[in-house]
Amino acid sequence: MGSFRNLNYIRFMQTILRSHYLDVLKVLKGKNLIKVATGVRRCGKSTLMSQFQDVLRTENEAASIISINIDMPDFRFLAEKSWKDVYDYIVEQLKNNVTNYVFIDEVQNVKEFEKLLEGLYVHPNIDLYVTGSNAFLLSSELATLLTGRAYEIHVLPFSFAEYISFTGKSNNLDRAFAAYIETGGFPEAVRLSADGNQFTLDYLQMVFNTIFRNDISARRSIYSEESYLEVVNFLIDSIGSNVSAANIANTLKVNKKPIDNKTVSKYIDSLVESYLFYRVKRYDIKGKQHLATKEKYYLVDLGFRHALLGKELLSDAGHLLENVIYLELKRRNFQIWIGKTNNLEVDFVVRTKEGFTQYIQVSQTVQHPTTLARELAPLNSISDHHEKLLITMDFDTGTYNGIKKINAIDWLIGK
Repeated sequence: MGSFRNLNYIRFMQTILRSHYLDVLKVLKGKNLIKVATGVRRCGKSTLMSQFQDVLRTENEAASIISINIDMPDFRFLAEKSWKDVYDYIVEQLKNNVTNYVFIDEVQNVKEFEKLLEGLYVHPNIDLYVTGSNAFLLSSELATLLTGRAYEIHVLPFSFAEYISFTGKSNNLDRAFAAYIETGGFPEAVRLSADGNQFTLDYLQMVFNTIFRNDISARRSIYSEESYLEVVNFLIDSIGSNVSAANIANTLKVNKKPIDNKTVSKYIDSLVESYLFYRVKRYDIKGKQHLATKEKYYLVDLGFRHALLGKELLSDAGHLLENVIYLELKRRNFQIWIGKTNNLEVDFVVRTKEGFTQYIQVSQTVQHPTTLARELAPLNSISDHHEKLLITMDFDTGTYNGIKKINAIDWLIGK
């Protein structure tokens, strides 16, 4: 009977179109820009590019498409070549008098890949698309080289709406959301969850180890792997809390795991560069200025929390919801800060693509009057007329002094 259920479940789990990202690529097609898809490993960048290639073939069966994945065995030899050898390899395959759509996955594995990108960019018959799993792809040096030439499309694991579409779990959205927080949104992790959580956990641990080996330790000096993992665990356990290199170092010293502030800062930078965590700075709402202290960090996928720490869903549910909301705001291409108003904190101050400002407070539940008053206080202290939202898992909605209370699941799926 269990096997039947698994087969029935997998039937729903077809590859879904990453429509949000595909729409961006369609707009950028043919534009004189390098289209750069960035994001953590295994989040679906290669699948996205494959889906866009299908779009191109649908529009023109004879489209000239050259696709190279440096991580695949058939093309791994290119990673040992010079950038000029890779350039020549690609140019030899170009067709004359047509646009050639060139796709390169994991381009950062090519030596001096920035020269390769520049050479392909100036070629008159190439429309260039690349993916990369490390923020070095858009480092300051490369960004200077490609100023005005590159457009970054940042890809994240499945949103909750995509998770529902992928799994077909639409009958009980609250139960599906609980599974989503535990499993996360990595496409392969979601597939494996049909066969049991242990497969998912093993896979996510493998993904983390691959990121550590290929995107972190291969590019950074890691003095102690044990200390590094302590920093990772600290950040995972501090989702939604203000942290600093100093308080991480002090905590580890108390636990007899000495490490200095400078090393902690380097480790955190490497985690941000590899897209495992996102750093969010604070903003003084009344003073209208950015603040340099008390940053927060959000995890790229909550599946890592369960896989690396073994934490259960009921532990710190409010901060987990806050992490989900942050990632969705990022998917919607909003600018995001942590808000400060007097001595109170607003979870998120965002500026939408249209230029509007929103203030967002996130809480698992505000059913208790004391909790409701605490969550409303920061929003009530703001005197301007920008939209204010209180997002919770409560079923009831309403308005409090102009502050809209909305259900998190409704907001995530776009109701």
